[in-house]
Amino acid sequence: MKNNFQELISGLQHIGLPTNDIEETIAFYEILGFKVVYRTVNPNRQESESQSAGEQVAFLRLGDVIIETYENKRAALTHGAWDHIALNVTDIEAALRLAEEKELDIQEPGIQFLPFWENGVKFFIITGPNREKVEFNQYL
Repeated sequence: MKNNFQELISGLQHIGLPTNDIEETIAFYEILGFKVVYRTVNPNRQESESQSAGEQVAFLRLGDVIIETYENKRAALTHGAWDHIALNVTDIEAALRLAEEKELDIQEPGIQFLPFWENGVKFFIITGPNREKVEFNQYL
């Protein structure tokens, strides 16, 4: 069993950026040299009771940097508006066990799943001391 996060975390996976206009956000980051490498709809998100689930999501890459932008129509539009950082892990179950052992502030119980990328991803999110969200994420 892995006893520390250094054995599980292999690097920064992505930075989460909410947006009110995904096309405008994509166009801006393309000017900076980013390319859309994956685009989908998050079936788990909906804005109101009158709308069906379906938040637009795009992953943009430049070198080793990946930005996940998602159109939630609730972007803060202020400095410090990044939503989360995601750390790539090699074993999501072991990372969750370790987070529980260390009594970290886990936002939702258990491991979550999204059908992103080829085979989906499993993840969980903790809250840091400055109310920052840190996501532990494993590609499947």
